[in-house]
Amino acid sequence: MGALLGRLGEAAASLLGVCTLVFLLIHLVPGDPVAAMLGEGARAVDQAELRAALGLDRPLWTQYLDYLGGLARLDLGASLHSGRAVTALLAERAGPTLELAVAALALAVVVALPLGVLAALHQGGWIDRVAMGFSMLGAAIPNFWLGPLLILVCSLWLGWTPVSGRDGPLSLLLPALTLGTGLAAVLARMVRSSLLEVLGEDYVRTARAKGAGPARVLWRHALRNAWLPVLTLLGLQFGALLGGAVITETVFAWPGLGSLVVESIQARDYPLVQGAVLVIALAYLVVNTLTDLLYLALDPRIRSR
Repeated sequence: MGALLGRLGEAAASLLGVCTLVFLLIHLVPGDPVAAMLGEGARAVDQAELRAALGLDRPLWTQYLDYLGGLARLDLGASLHSGRAVTALLAERAGPTLELAVAALALAVVVALPLGVLAALHQGGWIDRVAMGFSMLGAAIPNFWLGPLLILVCSLWLGWTPVSGRDGPLSLLLPALTLGTGLAAVLARMVRSSLLEVLGEDYVRTARAKGAGPARVLWRHALRNAWLPVLTLLGLQFGALLGGAVITETVFAWPGLGSLVVESIQARDYPLVQGAVLVIALAYLVVNTLTDLLYLALDPRIRSR
């Protein structure tokens, strides 16, 4: 119970820090939402009236206290441009982002697990070098380069997938591949490193001495214990996928939270930016807190500390 309360307290403090930082940064970004809405040629009187109607003429500390008060009531306000509730706009975009993150994570696991296992079982051989070479390449390629390259090859040249948007299962393939490649690279190296460490343990040698076959030793003894640090990495990376989808969603015009953040920043839509970043940060904190608690449940050595 103490560990649970400690994790929840840390998560709440982190969330408050994120809310404060985002509020301050978005108000320091050059540009005026009123000028963006009315245009640069609007009269000063019209701009002043709209600024007063939106509450942007009040001191910054007053706006911050109102923002925190709204959060306490679970009210994120309304969009400055559309006038719709921020929660409704976020609810529309959360589903596509979650769909993309889950698909990217599944793709990364499918690729990284056999790649890391093969590299560990053939340590120092050509399979190990090839697997880690692919891993290094995947980690080095940035999303903003890989995404357009996949569009050029798979969509424009070969015509296999849609260029952009969210229209059917095939439209998910390229964004998931773009977002999951970097994770697969990191995960494969972690699987290899963790498995190599476990394979040298005494209980693995004992299992082999008792006559257990290679497959049984691998799946029954080695992987079950090597999975703990991999699980931690998965939790951390899944939270990062939700926030890191900004570039991928922008490249593929994917209608998720990442593209919504970019659109709202360009429009200087303060409540929408704050709400979108808050949801992404909250999802990250929730996933990481659950990962920590799951690690505590699976590893009794940590619980006993």
